[in-house]
Order: sequence, then structure tokens, then C-alpha cells
Amino acid sequence: MRRLIALIVRIFFRRVEIIGAEHVPPAGPVILLLNHPNSLVDPLLLLGLAPRRVVFLAKEPLFRIPVVGWLTRAMGSIPVYRRMDGADTSQNRKTFEKVWQELARGGAIALFPEGTSHSDPKMRPFKTGSARMALGAASMNPGLPVRIVPGGLYYTAKVTFRSSAVLCFGEPITVASEPLGPDGEPTPEIVRALTARLQEALSKVTLQADQEEALRLITRAERIFSSVEGPGTKDRDLTRQFALRQRFLRGYTQLRVRIPDRVAAVEHMLTRYDAELVAAGMAPENMLESRLTVGMVTRNASIAVVTLLLLAPLAVVGIVIHLPAYKITGPLITRAAKVQRDVVATTKIFAAAAVFPIIWFVIAWLVWKHWGAGLATLAFVACPVSGYAALLFVEQFDRLVGSARGLSLRLLRPRAFRHLEAQRRKIREAILELDGEIQ
Repeated sequence: MRRLIALIVRIFFRRVEIIGAEHVPPAGPVILLLNHPNSLVDPLLLLGLAPRRVVFLAKEPLFRIPVVGWLTRAMGSIPVYRRMDGADTSQNRKTFEKVWQELARGGAIALFPEGTSHSDPKMRPFKTGSARMALGAASMNPGLPVRIVPGGLYYTAKVTFRSSAVLCFGEPITVASEPLGPDGEPTPEIVRALTARLQEALSKVTLQADQEEALRLITRAERIFSSVEGPGTKDRDLTRQFALRQRFLRGYTQLRVRIPDRVAAVEHMLTRYDAELVAAGMAPENMLESRLTVGMVTRNASIAVVTLLLLAPLAVVGIVIHLPAYKITGPLITRAAKVQRDVVATTKIFAAAAVFPIIWFVIAWLVWKHWGAGLATLAFVACPVSGYAALLFVEQFDRLVGSARGLSLRLLRPRAFRHLEAQRRKIREAILELDGEIQ
């Protein structure tokens, strides 16, 4: 099941990187604490790619949904009864007991302390359940320390197929044994103190801002700042991208209060540069000088053309089989869930898991009717393989087109290219100057 989930995650996301996996203890009782920006995609990502097997706490209604409920139970998840779901919250006593049993066995529990998935630019206040569970487990087994590991989930474009994701683990927090009250619960003061500590720890491994506009601004600034790097055909390093955006956010939060005029000036430069890039039909990554030399363009184009020729036979089949369903279901799902962006990716994954296998079965059945079981089996296996080949083909083609645009701008409109290059370097220098002001 873990391998299947990992495969699904790595198909939906073009790149996934794990940062700080060494912070997750390989054995012993552990609670993994995560932010919750992307509905069921968040637990899928952790279940498939976490350094060790984890048991999730999941809201009780999930257990009653067809397919999702089966998957939730199959992964050994523990139900949580929430007042907002109309559930009997007194049953959470059993939830706590199951968590303590799992931790006493040296297991790993994963949960979302915000209590619900959302698309807010900032984490919501934590529920106290995670602190109470950890303190209770530590008090019941004083010789078995419970460690809490904060895990930040970051998506470059969480609703977009073939975007990228990062799972960042922070330093573990060891929970000491504390005396329990007459009701078997830790004191409210200790719970509040640990909850605040956990929220601070998780904030260090996530991207947060007071407003969505700030996140978009930081995204633009980092893309332009980093677009002078990345030689060859390699993608930008996600780990560095995440670290830079964290630093930019911290600096922006501080400097927009201290030196608002200088921050506003850089914002204006970013906006103007973005507009000029759009007018030229370019992306910051297509302006890399290291990729636009004659030698590098020749090398990259040769690799791209050979790759495209090798993939073409399977890719054409994959496009014919999968593109119509993709073009129909994708926009419908996005439009239906536009008021709840945190569920778009989840809906896309489950829709694809339902629609595409049906298409493969129909094709295999048609082949079986005409040419027998052997070719039908081959056709069923070839369908998903051709779909993946189509993905690689389209992505390689997009890279080739992007490089061609950058080269054509440099060769055919050198003045415009030099102007954009000067603007980019000016923005980078301004950002570095602001960075020097951060205290």
C-alpha cells in the first residue's frame, strides 16, 4: 500500500523532496505534527514517503466514505470525533487510548494540530489534542521518551498537476513526563505551554504570511532572484528554493515595517519586470544565460530531440488515450472546487484513479474481443506506461520551447534581452541590499 501511494504521489507531483529526514527517529514513540494545506494529499504524501511507517489520526466521517474509508482503515488510521462533524466527542477518549497504545508499542502517530485542511496563508491556532496525547503517553511510560517532530508541507502550486512538493522535518522535541491531575489529564497550563511550543516549532518548517498577496510576492521575488542560476538542464533545487522563500518572508515581515518605502520600491520593480516578461512571452527560468550559450543550447536541444524521438511512439498513444479525459475532468474539478482550493488536488487524484483505469479496462476488453487475452493483457499494461511516456514527452517539449524562446529573444531582439537582463540583475542587487538590513 505504501509503494502504491508513493507511486501515485510521484506521478501527480513532478518532483518531491524530503528535507531533514534524519530528524525522524527510526524507532521509538514519535508524533509527527504537520500543517494541513492540501486535504487528503497531505496524508498521502506522508504515508507514501515518510522515513518510517506512520498511523494517522483522521476525522471520523472519512471512515464512512466509499473507497476513502477503505483506504483509511487499511492504513490503520485512528478516528477523531469532531464537534463540527456532529459527532459524539466523548468517544475521543477511545481515540486517546488507541494513540497511547500505539506509542507504547514504539509506533509513530501523525496528526494535523490545526484540526482541518485550509488554504489560509497562515496556520490556524492549534488544537490542544497533540500536546495532551504526548504528555499522557510520556506520563504513562516514563522510561520511554516521546518525541514530537514538526513536519512542514510546502507545494509550489498545490492544485496543479505535475507541480512540486517539499516535506521538511524539523528538530524533534522530547516530551518529559509530567504529573497528571485527578482526571488523568495534564494540567491546562502545561498543555497550553507545550501547544505554544509546538506551534512555534512548526512555524519554522512552513511558509506563512499574514496575507496571500505576501506569499505571491515572495514567490515572484525568489523566482527572479534565483533565475541567474541553474546551469544545464537541471531544475532549480527545491530545498534551496524553500529555504530562500522562508528567509524572504521573514525579511519582508520585518522590513515592510522598518523601511516600507524601500520594500515598496522593490515590489514596483518586480511588478514591472513581470509585466515585461509576460509581454515577451518568457518565464524567469527561460532567461538563464548559462542555458543560452551556443554550446549549451546545442547540447540541450540535442538531448531534448533524442528524448522526444524515443518517447514519441508511446507518447502519441498515451496522448490519444488520456488527453480527452484529462481535458474534460481537470477543468470541471477545478471549477467545482474553486471555493475550496485545498480539496482540488485530492479530487483530481481520486477522479484520475477512477476514470483512467476504466479507460484501460475498456481498451483491454476491445483488444480481447478482437485479438485474444494475451494482447489484451499487454494492452492493459501498455496504457499507463504510454500515459507516463506522454507526460515526459510533453514536459521535455515544454522545456525545449522555453529554451527556444529565450534563445530567439537573445538572438533576434538583443536589445530587449539586454534590457530584461539588466532589470533582473538590478532586482537581485536590491534584494541583496534588503537582505543586509535584516536584523
